[in-house]
Amino acid sequence: MFERIANGWELTKASWQCLKQDKELLVFPLVSGIACLMVLASFGVPLWFSDYKNVVFGDGDQLRDPIAWVILFAFYTVNYFVIVFFNSALVACAMIRFRGGNPTVGDGLNASMQRLPQIFAWALVSATVGVILKAIESRSAKLGQIAAGLLGAGWSIATYFVVPVLVVERVGPVDAVKRSFAILRNSWGETVVAKFGIGFFVFLASMAMMLPIVGGAMAIAANQVALGIVLIAAGFIGMIIVSLISTALNSILLAALYLYAADGEVPQQFDRNLLEHAFGAKR
Repeated sequence: MFERIANGWELTKASWQCLKQDKELLVFPLVSGIACLMVLASFGVPLWFSDYKNVVFGDGDQLRDPIAWVILFAFYTVNYFVIVFFNSALVACAMIRFRGGNPTVGDGLNASMQRLPQIFAWALVSATVGVILKAIESRSAKLGQIAAGLLGAGWSIATYFVVPVLVVERVGPVDAVKRSFAILRNSWGETVVAKFGIGFFVFLASMAMMLPIVGGAMAIAANQVALGIVLIAAGFIGMIIVSLISTALNSILLAALYLYAADGEVPQQFDRNLLEHAFGAKR
Protein backbone atom coordinates (compact mmCIF):
# COMPACT_ATOMS: atom_id res chain seq x y z
CA MET A 1 0.00 0.00 0.00
CA PHE A 2 2.77 2.43 0.93
CA GLU A 3 4.56 1.57 -2.31
CA ARG A 4 1.43 2.44 -4.26
CA ILE A 5 1.10 5.76 -2.43
CA ALA A 6 4.74 6.60 -3.13
CA ASN A 7 4.30 5.67 -6.78
CA GLY A 8 1.16 7.77 -7.05
CA TRP A 9 2.97 10.75 -5.54
CA GLU A 10 5.85 10.35 -8.01
CA LEU A 11 3.35 10.32 -10.89
CA THR A 12 1.89 13.54 -9.53
CA LYS A 13 5.34 15.15 -9.40
CA ALA A 14 6.07 14.06 -12.97
CA SER A 15 2.78 15.64 -14.10
CA TRP A 16 3.81 18.84 -12.31
CA GLN A 17 7.09 18.92 -14.23
CA CYS A 18 5.15 18.63 -17.49
CA LEU A 19 2.90 21.50 -16.51
CA LYS A 20 5.92 23.66 -15.73
CA GLN A 21 7.06 23.11 -19.33
CA ASP A 22 3.71 24.17 -20.78
CA LYS A 23 2.13 26.66 -18.41
CA GLU A 24 -0.20 27.76 -21.21
CA LEU A 25 -2.17 24.56 -20.60
CA LEU A 26 -3.80 26.38 -17.69
CA VAL A 27 -5.69 28.39 -20.30
CA PHE A 28 -7.95 25.42 -21.03
CA PRO A 29 -9.43 24.91 -17.53
CA LEU A 30 -9.68 28.69 -17.15
CA VAL A 31 -11.66 29.15 -20.36
CA SER A 32 -13.68 26.02 -19.59
CA GLY A 33 -14.69 27.44 -16.21
CA ILE A 34 -15.67 30.78 -17.73
CA ALA A 35 -17.64 29.04 -20.48
CA CYS A 36 -19.48 26.88 -17.94
CA LEU A 37 -20.48 30.00 -16.02
CA MET A 38 -21.75 31.48 -19.27
CA VAL A 39 -23.77 28.31 -19.95
CA LEU A 40 -25.24 28.50 -16.45
CA ALA A 41 -26.16 32.14 -16.99
CA SER A 42 -27.63 31.48 -20.45
CA PHE A 43 -30.01 28.92 -18.93
CA GLY A 44 -30.49 30.41 -15.49
CA VAL A 45 -31.28 34.02 -16.45
CA PRO A 46 -34.11 33.26 -18.93
CA LEU A 47 -35.52 30.54 -16.67
CA TRP A 48 -35.54 32.92 -13.71
CA PHE A 49 -38.48 34.70 -15.30
CA SER A 50 -40.37 31.49 -16.02
CA ASP A 51 -42.03 28.69 -14.08
CA TYR A 52 -38.82 26.64 -14.34
CA LYS A 53 -36.40 28.99 -12.63
CA ASN A 54 -34.99 26.30 -10.30
CA VAL A 55 -34.67 23.46 -12.81
CA VAL A 56 -30.95 23.98 -13.38
CA PHE A 57 -30.38 23.89 -9.64
CA GLY A 58 -32.28 20.63 -9.16
CA ASP A 59 -35.62 21.61 -7.60
CA GLY A 60 -37.40 18.33 -6.89
CA ASP A 61 -40.96 19.62 -7.40
CA GLN A 62 -40.30 21.18 -10.78
CA LEU A 63 -38.60 18.00 -12.03
CA ARG A 64 -41.99 16.29 -12.00
CA ASP A 65 -42.80 18.26 -15.14
CA PRO A 66 -41.63 16.59 -18.41
CA ILE A 67 -40.61 19.99 -19.81
CA ALA A 68 -38.31 20.43 -16.84
CA TRP A 69 -36.53 17.19 -17.74
CA VAL A 70 -36.04 18.39 -21.32
CA ILE A 71 -34.54 21.65 -20.05
CA LEU A 72 -32.28 19.78 -17.64
CA PHE A 73 -31.10 17.44 -20.40
CA ALA A 74 -30.30 20.41 -22.66
CA PHE A 75 -28.37 22.11 -19.86
CA TYR A 76 -26.36 18.97 -19.09
CA THR A 77 -25.59 18.42 -22.77
CA VAL A 78 -24.21 21.91 -23.34
CA ASN A 79 -22.32 21.91 -20.06
CA TYR A 80 -20.71 18.52 -20.69
CA PHE A 81 -19.85 19.54 -24.24
CA VAL A 82 -17.92 22.55 -22.98
CA ILE A 83 -16.06 20.54 -20.33
CA VAL A 84 -15.12 17.68 -22.65
CA PHE A 85 -14.13 20.06 -25.47
CA PHE A 86 -11.52 21.86 -23.37
CA ASN A 87 -10.39 18.71 -21.55
CA SER A 88 -9.80 17.12 -24.95
CA ALA A 89 -7.76 20.14 -26.02
CA LEU A 90 -5.60 19.87 -22.90
CA VAL A 91 -5.06 16.13 -23.34
CA ALA A 92 -4.16 16.65 -27.01
CA CYS A 93 -1.50 19.19 -26.01
CA ALA A 94 -0.11 16.81 -23.40
CA MET A 95 0.14 14.10 -26.07
CA ILE A 96 2.08 16.46 -28.34
CA ARG A 97 4.52 17.26 -25.54
CA PHE A 98 4.93 13.59 -24.64
CA ARG A 99 5.87 12.81 -28.23
CA GLY A 100 8.55 15.49 -28.39
CA GLY A 101 6.53 18.38 -29.78
CA ASN A 102 5.97 21.88 -28.45
CA PRO A 103 2.18 22.32 -28.17
CA THR A 104 0.33 25.61 -28.36
CA VAL A 105 -3.17 26.56 -27.29
CA GLY A 106 -4.11 26.60 -30.97
CA ASP A 107 -2.96 22.99 -31.36
CA GLY A 108 -5.26 21.89 -28.58
CA LEU A 109 -8.26 23.81 -29.92
CA ASN A 110 -7.68 22.43 -33.43
CA ALA A 111 -7.55 18.89 -32.06
CA SER A 112 -10.89 19.36 -30.30
CA MET A 113 -12.46 20.95 -33.38
CA GLN A 114 -11.47 17.91 -35.42
CA ARG A 115 -13.24 15.67 -32.91
CA LEU A 116 -16.50 17.57 -32.55
CA PRO A 117 -18.71 14.58 -33.55
CA GLN A 118 -17.13 12.36 -30.89
CA ILE A 119 -17.24 15.11 -28.26
CA PHE A 120 -20.88 15.91 -28.98
CA ALA A 121 -21.84 12.23 -28.90
CA TRP A 122 -20.13 11.82 -25.55
CA ALA A 123 -21.85 14.95 -24.22
CA LEU A 124 -25.21 13.39 -25.13
CA VAL A 125 -24.32 10.16 -23.35
CA SER A 126 -23.08 12.03 -20.28
CA ALA A 127 -26.22 14.16 -20.21
CA THR A 128 -28.40 11.06 -20.44
CA VAL A 129 -26.58 9.45 -17.53
CA GLY A 130 -26.80 12.71 -15.59
CA VAL A 131 -30.57 12.89 -16.08
CA ILE A 132 -30.99 9.24 -15.05
CA LEU A 133 -28.99 9.85 -11.88
CA LYS A 134 -31.03 12.95 -11.15
CA ALA A 135 -34.23 10.92 -11.62
CA ILE A 136 -32.97 8.30 -9.15
CA GLU A 137 -31.99 11.01 -6.70
CA SER A 138 -35.39 12.69 -6.94
CA ARG A 139 -37.22 9.47 -6.10
CA SER A 140 -36.15 9.60 -2.45
CA ALA A 141 -34.50 12.32 -0.42
CA LYS A 142 -31.99 9.99 1.27
CA LEU A 143 -31.93 6.59 -0.42
CA GLY A 144 -32.10 8.20 -3.84
CA GLN A 145 -29.15 10.45 -3.10
CA ILE A 146 -27.09 7.53 -1.82
CA ALA A 147 -27.92 5.34 -4.82
CA ALA A 148 -27.28 8.16 -7.29
CA GLY A 149 -23.99 8.97 -5.56
CA LEU A 150 -22.76 5.38 -5.75
CA LEU A 151 -23.81 4.94 -9.36
CA GLY A 152 -22.31 8.29 -10.29
CA ALA A 153 -19.01 7.38 -8.65
CA GLY A 154 -18.93 4.06 -10.50
CA TRP A 155 -19.67 5.76 -13.80
CA SER A 156 -16.93 8.34 -13.23
CA ILE A 157 -14.38 5.63 -12.50
CA ALA A 158 -15.37 3.44 -15.45
CA THR A 159 -15.17 6.39 -17.87
CA TYR A 160 -11.93 7.86 -16.48
CA PHE A 161 -9.98 7.27 -19.73
CA VAL A 162 -12.76 8.25 -22.14
CA VAL A 163 -11.32 11.68 -23.06
CA PRO A 164 -7.88 10.44 -24.26
CA VAL A 165 -9.62 7.59 -26.08
CA LEU A 166 -11.80 10.14 -27.89
CA VAL A 167 -8.78 12.31 -28.67
CA VAL A 168 -6.50 9.59 -29.99
CA GLU A 169 -8.76 6.83 -31.28
CA ARG A 170 -11.75 8.92 -32.39
CA VAL A 171 -14.24 6.18 -31.55
CA GLY A 172 -17.87 6.49 -30.58
CA PRO A 173 -19.09 6.73 -26.98
CA VAL A 174 -19.83 3.00 -26.53
CA ASP A 175 -16.38 1.93 -27.72
CA ALA A 176 -14.80 4.73 -25.69
CA VAL A 177 -16.39 3.41 -22.49
CA LYS A 178 -15.26 -0.14 -23.29
CA ARG A 179 -11.68 1.00 -23.92
CA SER A 180 -11.67 3.16 -20.81
CA PHE A 181 -12.82 0.29 -18.62
CA ALA A 182 -10.30 -2.11 -20.17
CA ILE A 183 -7.44 0.31 -19.41
CA LEU A 184 -8.74 0.95 -15.90
CA ARG A 185 -8.77 -2.76 -15.06
CA ASN A 186 -5.00 -2.82 -15.56
CA SER A 187 -4.17 0.45 -13.83
CA TRP A 188 -6.82 1.05 -11.20
CA GLY A 189 -4.34 0.93 -8.29
CA GLU A 190 -2.03 3.77 -9.20
CA THR A 191 -4.75 5.60 -11.12
CA VAL A 192 -6.76 5.98 -7.91
CA VAL A 193 -3.70 6.63 -5.74
CA ALA A 194 -2.25 9.18 -8.17
CA LYS A 195 -5.58 11.01 -8.15
CA PHE A 196 -5.40 10.90 -4.36
CA GLY A 197 -1.90 12.42 -4.58
CA ILE A 198 -3.20 15.29 -6.68
CA GLY A 199 -6.20 15.63 -4.38
CA PHE A 200 -3.94 15.78 -1.34
CA PHE A 201 -1.88 18.52 -2.99
CA VAL A 202 -5.08 20.44 -3.74
CA PHE A 203 -6.26 20.01 -0.14
CA LEU A 204 -3.01 21.38 1.30
CA ALA A 205 -2.90 24.26 -1.17
CA SER A 206 -6.56 25.10 -0.52
CA MET A 207 -5.95 25.15 3.22
CA ALA A 208 -3.05 27.54 2.64
CA MET A 209 -5.34 29.79 0.60
CA MET A 210 -7.83 29.83 3.46
CA LEU A 211 -5.32 31.63 5.68
CA PRO A 212 -5.58 35.02 3.90
CA ILE A 213 -9.36 34.63 3.74
CA VAL A 214 -9.56 34.06 7.48
CA GLY A 215 -7.07 36.86 8.03
CA GLY A 216 -9.17 39.14 5.85
CA ALA A 217 -12.31 38.37 7.83
CA MET A 218 -10.45 39.14 11.06
CA ALA A 219 -9.13 42.39 9.56
CA ILE A 220 -12.64 43.49 8.60
CA ALA A 221 -13.86 42.62 12.09
CA ALA A 222 -11.08 44.88 13.41
CA ASN A 223 -12.30 47.73 11.14
CA GLN A 224 -9.40 47.30 8.69
CA VAL A 225 -11.77 46.93 5.77
CA ALA A 226 -9.36 47.71 2.94
CA LEU A 227 -6.78 45.21 4.18
CA GLY A 228 -9.49 42.63 4.74
CA ILE A 229 -10.83 42.95 1.20
CA VAL A 230 -7.34 42.60 -0.25
CA LEU A 231 -6.61 39.48 1.79
CA ILE A 232 -9.94 37.84 0.98
CA ALA A 233 -9.55 38.61 -2.72
CA ALA A 234 -6.01 37.18 -2.68
CA GLY A 235 -7.28 34.02 -1.01
CA PHE A 236 -10.06 33.47 -3.55
CA ILE A 237 -7.73 34.14 -6.48
CA GLY A 238 -5.30 31.65 -4.99
CA MET A 239 -8.03 29.01 -4.73
CA ILE A 240 -8.95 29.56 -8.37
CA ILE A 241 -5.31 29.08 -9.38
CA VAL A 242 -5.13 25.88 -7.31
CA SER A 243 -8.26 24.59 -9.06
CA LEU A 244 -6.78 25.33 -12.50
CA ILE A 245 -3.53 23.56 -11.63
CA SER A 246 -5.42 20.56 -10.26
CA THR A 247 -7.45 20.19 -13.45
CA ALA A 248 -4.34 20.46 -15.62
CA LEU A 249 -2.40 17.92 -13.53
CA ASN A 250 -5.24 15.41 -13.71
CA SER A 251 -5.43 15.72 -17.50
CA ILE A 252 -1.65 15.39 -17.93
CA LEU A 253 -1.58 12.29 -15.74
CA LEU A 254 -4.55 10.89 -17.62
CA ALA A 255 -2.77 11.36 -20.96
CA ALA A 256 0.45 9.74 -19.70
CA LEU A 257 -1.31 6.67 -18.31
CA TYR A 258 -3.34 6.28 -21.48
CA LEU A 259 -0.31 6.64 -23.77
CA TYR A 260 1.52 3.87 -21.96
CA ALA A 261 -1.54 1.63 -21.80
CA ALA A 262 -2.42 2.03 -25.48
CA ASP A 263 1.00 2.12 -27.17
CA GLY A 264 3.54 1.19 -24.54
CA GLU A 265 5.12 4.63 -24.97
CA VAL A 266 6.79 6.25 -21.99
CA PRO A 267 6.73 10.07 -22.03
CA GLN A 268 10.21 11.43 -21.50
CA GLN A 269 8.93 13.39 -18.50
CA PHE A 270 7.94 10.13 -16.75
CA ASP A 271 9.98 7.26 -15.39
CA ARG A 272 9.34 3.91 -17.06
CA ASN A 273 9.27 2.11 -13.72
CA LEU A 274 6.46 4.37 -12.50
CA LEU A 275 4.26 3.46 -15.44
CA GLU A 276 5.22 -0.21 -15.31
CA HIS A 277 4.16 -0.37 -11.68
CA ALA A 278 0.98 1.53 -12.51
CA PHE A 279 -0.04 -1.30 -14.79
CA GLY A 280 1.18 -4.09 -12.60
CA ALA A 281 3.71 -5.55 -15.02
CA LYS A 282 6.22 -4.61 -17.69
CA ARG A 283 4.91 -4.31 -21.19
